[in-house]
Amino acid sequence: MTPITEVEGRRVALSNLEKVLYPATGFTKAEVLHYYATTAEPLLAHLRDRPLSFLRYPDGPDGQLFFAKNVPPGTPDWVTTAEVPRSEGPARMVLVQDLASLMWAANLVTEFHTPQWLIGAPGEADRLVFDLDPGPPATIVECCEVALWLRDRLAVDGIEAYAKTSGAKGLHLLAAVRPTPSRQVTEYAKGLAVGAEKAMPRLVVHRMTRSLRPRKVFVDWSQNAARKTTAAPYTLRARAEPSVSTPVTWDEVADCTDPGQLVFCAPDLESRLQAYGDLLAPLLDPAGGGALP
Repeated sequence: MTPITEVEGRRVALSNLEKVLYPATGFTKAEVLHYYATTAEPLLAHLRDRPLSFLRYPDGPDGQLFFAKNVPPGTPDWVTTAEVPRSEGPARMVLVQDLASLMWAANLVTEFHTPQWLIGAPGEADRLVFDLDPGPPATIVECCEVALWLRDRLAVDGIEAYAKTSGAKGLHLLAAVRPTPSRQVTEYAKGLAVGAEKAMPRLVVHRMTRSLRPRKVFVDWSQNAARKTTAAPYTLRARAEPSVSTPVTWDEVADCTDPGQLVFCAPDLESRLQAYGDLLAPLLDPAGGGALP
């Protein structure tokens, strides 16, 4: 029988709690749910009012992985949903707005991916993102070098950037911007990616062509497009270990000389949140966004 628990007055079914989802460490579904319950406050702040794409991995990272953008069958009627415009026609998507909805969604076993805009203004970006993806043998160490260049370049335009690990191989840069059409943010981000490649031609590539990427850092500017989504801060990732997309300080970025320095898993987050709080909290200030030049 599936256990039922009450979360903020809502009845939530939690299934297969003993199932091992991360075989490399023996991390179970119960531990996944515990992680989300204990990091709910900062995670919910970054999910709020953003329609979610779920990257589901119900049998762990070695099983089937699939994106789910539409409201899943069996979604409780108390989970917030909203109609989202798409080129192929409107779709209804989930918004995780509270702890009960978070625990329901976490029970599906999913990564949380969000667009760079809020549901009240689809296609009007309030965030800018760069996904720095290293082509082997490059690692996150090289991503850090590129991130520092991009941080300083954004600062020239009055835009303050923050960093988090992708939870996979690379690094994400995020910045709050005044609401701006996603098309314009994408063009601006592409311009900076091209500038990074010109400044560091042996290290950076701005084109997605895979043959160009070995030994370099691909600066993916395209995730600013209105239709694209990026792994949310604090989401678990479908990797061998329960790695988390974790906010990091600029000192940690500058001091990174080994990839292992910026690998954080679910058990690490409680102490980091106690030490630093939410390092990405400035992104949540509606008055804190920079204006694109």
